[in-house]
Amino acid sequence: VAAKRKPEAPAARPKKRAKRAPSAPEPDAKPGPEAVAPGEYSIPPPVSQGKWKNKERVLIFSSRGINFRTRHLMQDLRTLMPHSKADTKMDRKDQLFVINEVCEMKNCNKCIFFEAKKKQDLYMWLSNIPQGPSAKFLVQNVHTLAELKMTGNCLRGSRPLLSFDPAFDKEPHYALLKELFIQIFSTPQYHPKSQPFVDHVFTFTITDERIWFRNYQIIEEDASLVEIGPRFVLNLIKIFQGSFGGATLYENPHYQSPNMHRRLVRLSVAAKFREKQQVKEVQMMKKKGSKVLMEEDPTEVVFETPAEEKPVEIQLTKPESKPIVKDKKKPRKIQRKKQKKLFRTEA
Repeated sequence: VAAKRKPEAPAARPKKRAKRAPSAPEPDAKPGPEAVAPGEYSIPPPVSQGKWKNKERVLIFSSRGINFRTRHLMQDLRTLMPHSKADTKMDRKDQLFVINEVCEMKNCNKCIFFEAKKKQDLYMWLSNIPQGPSAKFLVQNVHTLAELKMTGNCLRGSRPLLSFDPAFDKEPHYALLKELFIQIFSTPQYHPKSQPFVDHVFTFTITDERIWFRNYQIIEEDASLVEIGPRFVLNLIKIFQGSFGGATLYENPHYQSPNMHRRLVRLSVAAKFREKQQVKEVQMMKKKGSKVLMEEDPTEVVFETPAEEKPVEIQLTKPESKPIVKDKKKPRKIQRKKQKKLFRTEA
């Protein structure tokens, strides 16, 4: 009969450490950060120490038909903005108000949408979901992070400083865009994916009726700036009251569409060609035209001197014939030719 196993004694659990009561602060200690002894280093507190209150989330995606440069620009913005989210490309046939539903499903309240047309024109939408306002820009002069000109570098997920041109406070539509840029591009404090460092700055400058975007690294040694990238220029088209539509709050009078710009370029080239053709036709007409005869100058007779008249002589006798001089070398040449023929026949 098999022997019965004795029940094993349960393993002893480790005792919990007793919580110590917080010691009372010394009277000489300063309030705030803990005092550090000389020769020791203080470790910064974790990022999650504070409470994440500003829960801004930005959806960054595009329509179908974008080129490689736009795709790299979109990826660079996602890298620099830890509070952003990505989504699949949207079909061109879909209406723009569908983006509001996509943002709600992704739990985002801001949106950056890149719209490509004719595989060469790029438009950017910045919108506040779902109430609005929204702004439409034409994107020009795009340069990405991977280009050799951008020698700067920054910590991934660090929070940026936002620097604005003083012209943003002078006109109301620029003030509205400034608030939109602040809410979209600024990383919320204590965001889970962000780092507690500020080592780069986003610059928005207004020049030539356009907004120029630059990203610079702040070097700690001498506080100088080195460009990181990306860089692009935003040409404002319209500002709408709603999200991706609604009443028009502002329309840029200086905006010129890319189609109109290309048409003017073609017309200027055609005008130059037409001008060259007209010059050639004028030159041909001058060559084919009849020459204008100048009137005779009566003063030219002054310098004419009459020649002396010679008497006319009539020759009655036949002129003597010249003697024929025979070529003495000719018979010798004939004799040589005969000798050569005989030599050939004998051979």
